[in-house]
Amino acid sequence: MKKNKTSKNWIRKQYKDFYVRESKAKGFRSRSAFKLMEINKKFNFINNSTILLDLGSSPGGWSQVAGKIIKKGKILAIDIKDMEKIDKVEFINADIDNEETLKKIQSYFNKEFDVVISDIAANTTGNKNLDSYKTGELCIKSMNLAKSILQENGVFLSKLFMGSIYKEIYEKAKKYF
Repeated sequence: MKKNKTSKNWIRKQYKDFYVRESKAKGFRSRSAFKLMEINKKFNFINNSTILLDLGSSPGGWSQVAGKIIKKGKILAIDIKDMEKIDKVEFINADIDNEETLKKIQSYFNKEFDVVISDIAANTTGNKNLDSYKTGELCIKSMNLAKSILQENGVFLSKLFMGSIYKEIYEKAKKYF
């Protein structure tokens, strides 16, 4: 399969990226592990007994970080893509937009979550506006799910691609806060 110029540039950038190299050296599955570590260091919302849901978990960088912090709590990871096993992390291969998935999430814990994290993203097309919009829609779906399962004062953290569509997504999300 021939690679186009955009994918060659992406591969070149990945090879040079400090966090990509560092994640491989430290055994993390993705560079995003460092993002979660940095955010948690600043806001300290994941602790030893946290009940956590990781949406869009594959390949598992955020679940790995959570697993290193959470010893007494529980971690459930969900993605439509497969994810290799991580110690102390239960994985469900499912779509968050499916009613059965919500039932599985609720039955797994039988209680509300402390934290819902979402590194979920649509498959990129190369069109930044379209990619931003699709990922923004997934973020809103994740937020709606989080609203239904988070305990009072629970934490929802999500990645969001920035594009010209950002303002529309922000306006939709604002009503939740």
